[in-house]
Amino acid sequence: MLQSTMMNMPLTLNSILDRCGSLFADVDIISNTPDKQLHKTNYGEVARRARQLASALQKAGVKPGDRVATLMWNHYAHLECYFAIPSIGAVIHTLNLRLHGDDIAYIANHAEDRILIIDDILLPLLREFEDQVSFERIIVLNYGGEPHTHEDYEDFLSSGNAQPEAVDIDEHWACGMCYTSGTTGKPKGVLYGHRSSVLHAMGFALPDAG
Repeated sequence: MLQSTMMNMPLTLNSILDRCGSLFADVDIISNTPDKQLHKTNYGEVARRARQLASALQKAGVKPGDRVATLMWNHYAHLECYFAIPSIGAVIHTLNLRLHGDDIAYIANHAEDRILIIDDILLPLLREFEDQVSFERIIVLNYGGEPHTHEDYEDFLSSGNAQPEAVDIDEHWACGMCYTSGTTGKPKGVLYGHRSSVLHAMGFALPDAG
């Protein structure tokens, strides 16, 4: 049987990271930060920082299949996490900041999250359940909020380099994880794969996808 010779490549989020960082490097990304300021960057800068974050996570011992949790609002740094964590075969676990602290603790423990990346404005929420979880490291994106003793996001980022160690990612590996809200029992986890996420992104980009 003849085999196709076109586009023979796995569908991974790394391909999207490479594409947006090279072909669309100058396209602006504008987001609201937790301190109610507008932050302007571009895809080239986000791609660069995402690779640096990926390298820092590898140096921190994160391996393929490990879960890295985020407790953050929707902004440029969260986008960096969305690319960086799956790019090394790990799984980004977006914790639902609308849930009660006890539920977040259950979810983080059930998922076996190793590292938490959090906005400083959400540290009061973390304190509600911090004694119930055992993150190896807590990394805080600082916007001039209240003092804390956790690691600074920018300092952690600077521990990485521009080229993380390459990982041969299978397109069927999990890249993201989220949990149900637990309205009919304990929250249940759902895993998203690289392939399904790329296909979803491509489908959403179609003209009539809205």
